[in-house]
Amino acid sequence: MDRTVKGVLNFREHIYPKNKDLFGTLADGQSPRVLFITCSDSRIDPNMVTGSSPGDLFICRNAGNVVPPPASVTGGMTASIEYGVAVLGVKHIIVCGHTDCGAVKGALDIEAIKQQGLPHVKEWLGHCRSAMDIVRERHNIPWNEAIDPCHLDEAIRQNVLQQIQHLRTHPSVAAKLATNKVELHGWVYNIKTGDIECSNPELTEFMPFADRYEDLIIKAQQEKDEEGE
Repeated sequence: MDRTVKGVLNFREHIYPKNKDLFGTLADGQSPRVLFITCSDSRIDPNMVTGSSPGDLFICRNAGNVVPPPASVTGGMTASIEYGVAVLGVKHIIVCGHTDCGAVKGALDIEAIKQQGLPHVKEWLGHCRSAMDIVRERHNIPWNEAIDPCHLDEAIRQNVLQQIQHLRTHPSVAAKLATNKVELHGWVYNIKTGDIECSNPELTEFMPFADRYEDLIIKAQQEKDEEGE
């Protein structure tokens, strides 16, 4: 707790005073344009990765950046997605996975999770099953065998794509997609290199960040150059 307490003191003494006007504006409401769904992993900092400020991202986090399909029993993810889309009116939804994901590692060998006495983790990782089945099918891995860790990166990418498919089935998201009022994005963040891979517009495979957002990157560079003049 030492670092945490020191961090709070630093925030109160230095960071908050420098951003007092921003926090004053945010005190009365929020209007984020992006719903950012990512993993609970302590190594992931959405604001740091995206260079965003308080109020920019509506963030949902859980083990494995999972988006459960809508069900009769309401969960925190379902409610948060509905609120972000229907009430806050986000324009973009990013599902961001990451390298060395512990949740996806667990999904590779779900029986091992069961044997560790983690029934709730096992049930939660059931939402990753379609991604694991795709990996099994591609490599002819029997259903009753664990998936070799050499397929981890592939499984992480597939998990992001499959969670996006779950996302499409949420009524609030489906309605906005039908009217082109929201756009879906799949990302995989590389912890070691800082790189981000992005799903293509069809949400079927991954491509370099610079290729996926080439037009926006050019625009950002032009704005930067104009500010420097």
